Amino acid sequence: MPTGLLHCVTEYWRPVIGDPGWQGWSTVLLYLLTSILAFRVTLLAPFPTASRGRERLFWLLIAVLMAALAVNKQLDLQSALTALGRCLARAQGWYNDRRYVQLAFLIVLAGMALVFLLAMLALMRHSLRRSAVPALGLAFTCGFVLMRAVGFHHFDRILGMPVVGLRANTALEWTGPLLIMGSALWLGRGNRR
Repeated sequence: MPTGLLHCVTEYWRPVIGDPGWQGWSTVLLYLLTSILAFRVTLLAPFPTASRGRERLFWLLIAVLMAALAVNKQLDLQSALTALGRCLARAQGWYNDRRYVQLAFLIVLAGMALVFLLAMLALMRHSLRRSAVPALGLAFTCGFVLMRAVGFHHFDRILGMPVVGLRANTALEWTGPLLIMGSALWLGRGNRR
């Protein structure tokens, strides 16, 4: 990364605690707990022999991703990506037209999240009863995190609105991990029987 671009990014982003309130730290704990439960499913769930390897790999991917998101939640690395986009837009002269680029990027991200979900479901087609809900949770989480990286200011205002005593951002961010966690607990319940 050229020095000028690096300097520009560091003007807009610093590696500090991104969301120091109770909702931010609760989200970190939710990601960590989801990661632990997914890893537990990887090790202990009684998957059928025919799909055992794929299902364990699927749950290991979830465990690693949730752990990474727990770290990212407070480092706010997607804001660094947003700052990089802002700096590139200024350096390349298209900053005034950035809304069109953001919209195109958002459409591409939504398409990628849908393709990712369909690919996960196709890969796990023989175990949809066990994998459809966590695949949906994973696609929702990835889509939400990438959408936040786009950095629409109007969208950020909506995410700050209250929903059931939480910020809309928190309610949306918790949806994917809660779907995954519910599935992990359900699979763990099957292990005890």
